Amino acid sequence: MPYIINEKTLALLPDGKNTKILEYAREKIIEETTSKIIEYNCNLNGSTFDGRRKGSSYLIGASYKPPIIIDEVKRMILIPTHSSKNPNCSWLLLENILKYNLNNQKAVRVIFKNQQKIDLKICYTNFDKQVLRAMRLESALRGRKHTKNL
Repeated sequence: MPYIINEKTLALLPDGKNTKILEYAREKIIEETTSKIIEYNCNLNGSTFDGRRKGSSYLIGASYKPPIIIDEVKRMILIPTHSSKNPNCSWLLLENILKYNLNNQKAVRVIFKNQQKIDLKICYTNFDKQVLRAMRLESALRGRKHTKNL
């Protein structure tokens, strides 16, 4: 059975044809690509990856590397580190990121809410932009729900 992204998921990291999953209390290797895992989870929540990508782009006006809503009710939003077409694209769950900074090796150090850390070999400015996009998407979702209730 494919991996189901949940509130304890921290990150999906590509590992060749496999995916290394970081969770709050454990790490595991899944014999699926990150793209297949994300597509499966989008389908579970009533959409396709492409549909989620287009929806995110529409809500925040960013068509390149948009964050992806995995579960709107639980506000699970994935942040890509690269283009989704890039096999080295890692995905991080916005809700579980505590903070991030530039480390000594000029990589982005992400610290999750459980104090687990990972280093990503990407530009800090680009990662910061990705996090801000995900936060805008989360805000757009909240605003849309509020408008419905008026």
